[in-house]
Amino acid sequence: MRSNRRLRWVAIPVMVSLGLLLAGCTQQQLQGYLPTEPGTTNNVDKVIGLWVTSWIVLLLVGVITWGLTIWAVVVYRRRRGQTGLPVQLRYNMPIEIFYTIVPLILVLGFFAFTARDQTEIETPYASPDETIIVYGKQWAWDVNYVNENVYSPGIQGQPSETGDRGSLVETEIPTLYLPVGRKITIQLESRDVIHSFWIVDFLYKKDIIPGKTNYMYVTPERIGEFTGKCAELCGEYHSAMLFKVKVVSEADYLAYTDSLREAGFEGQLGSEYNRNTNLPGTQAPSGTE
Repeated sequence: MRSNRRLRWVAIPVMVSLGLLLAGCTQQQLQGYLPTEPGTTNNVDKVIGLWVTSWIVLLLVGVITWGLTIWAVVVYRRRRGQTGLPVQLRYNMPIEIFYTIVPLILVLGFFAFTARDQTEIETPYASPDETIIVYGKQWAWDVNYVNENVYSPGIQGQPSETGDRGSLVETEIPTLYLPVGRKITIQLESRDVIHSFWIVDFLYKKDIIPGKTNYMYVTPERIGEFTGKCAELCGEYHSAMLFKVKVVSEADYLAYTDSLREAGFEGQLGSEYNRNTNLPGTQAPSGTE
């Protein structure tokens, strides 16, 4: 009877505190502190849902585990005047089955929902509205706007007047333009070493591997300016390999590509500027050993 009363006094403040905590959550907290907003792209809400649901389930498992641990410590602690060891149990089959089956169900559940969302995110567009080719290079990005047959040559971001590598001149950072509401296939290539193309607010990152072509499939759904960076250590100036993403209206997108054409950037940048000359699948290296 005394144990039940103690558990009640412990459970009440815990439940009240949990209720107040959840009621006071901000939007950022409700989306698991992910660096974006719902509806930024067609994929963002899937990632937020999977992330937040996973944390809720894991937090619930943690609370139950912590609660049972504390309960066992309190209820079965050594009382004053007691001597010797408590009753020793070798095993409890129902409990062992329980803590084997429940984690298995959780793992299978996480795997199933992750595989479902990953399949949807990685499914190629049958007929994309725009195709863009991005070349990662030490330490900038070349961009081909295939449908419009223009390109944007990227140069490495230059330090600001302070000389701090982490503070670059905004106008020197390569910018990728994307039209809002359009299905976009981004083809990713490397000119030298392994890079990783990461648009932070899109919650989408894909490695760029020499000799291998990777793809991203995304539909931007919110006009705005977002941050991009290389997420794979690629050399001395890796930290300066930044880029911006501007999601604009279709009219502004076409105006931008027209400005590239007027500036003389018509055509496409190809693999002729790659630094790797002996990738697997190409002809044997020339010259003598």
